[in-house]
Amino acid sequence: MTKFLLAVHVLAAVIAIGPVTVAASMFPAAVRRAGSGADAAEARASIGTLHRICQVYAVVGVAVPVFGLATANEMGVLGDTWLIVSMVLTAGAAVILAALILPRQSALLEVAGAAAEPVPAKATARLAMYTGLFNILWATVTVLMIVRPGSTTGA
Repeated sequence: MTKFLLAVHVLAAVIAIGPVTVAASMFPAAVRRAGSGADAAEARASIGTLHRICQVYAVVGVAVPVFGLATANEMGVLGDTWLIVSMVLTAGAAVILAALILPRQSALLEVAGAAAEPVPAKATARLAMYTGLFNILWATVTVLMIVRPGSTTGA
C-alpha cells in the first residue's frame, strides 16, 4: 500500500504542481506582452489560458498533500522534522498561490483585457516575485522529499 500511495503522491505532484509553476511563471511576461505590440491580441488570449491553468491545477493540487499525508502515515514518519517542515512549506506555497498569485492574475487579466491602459510594470514585477517565491518553496519541498534529512532508509 505504501508504494501505491507514494506513486500517486508523486504523480499528483508532477501532474498538478508542474503546470501551476510553469503557467504562473509565464503569466507576468505574457501580461507585459499583452499591453502593446504586434502580438498583443495573442498574448491577451494566452494570459486567460495561463490563469485558467493556474486555477484548475491549484484545485487538483490539493491531492498532493492529501496523498502525501496518507503516505507519511503509512510509512510512520508523520512526526519527522523533514516532513513537518515540508508540510509548513507546502501550506505556505498554497497560501501564496491562493492569496497572492491568483488574485493578482485576475486583476491583471482585467487590466490587460481592457487594452485601453498599459499594464503596470510594478504589478507584473510583484507577481513575478510571488511566483518565484512559490516556485522556490515547491523546489525546497521536493528536495526535502528526496533527501529526507535524518532518514534511516538510506535514501
